[in-house]
Amino acid sequence: MGRVRPLHESGQRDSGQVMPLLAGVVAMVVITGVLLVGLGAQIGDRARASGIADAAALAGARNGEQAARDIAEENQATVIEFRSRGTEVEVTVEIGGSKASARARREW
Repeated sequence: MGRVRPLHESGQRDSGQVMPLLAGVVAMVVITGVLLVGLGAQIGDRARASGIADAAALAGARNGEQAARDIAEENQATVIEFRSRGTEVEVTVEIGGSKASARARREW
């Protein structure tokens, strides 16, 4: 039987190469997870802002600007714009850095 030869001419084997590779993969998974959580929060804020804007617009069309502001405030949002044109109102709200607008019309 012959002697076992090293895999490389320098006489070193590939032992110990798995740990740096594994550390890189784990780091990429953690970074991806953090980015996805942030993206999910933004999507949630956008959906929440849209719902609050709808409710504020309906309240504003029926009972005026203060009613729209009250609805927004109850939902931890801020009315950043309120426009009234005849029987139609448009409300823009902001929550968590996300903005959304909605329109509603008062009909009798």
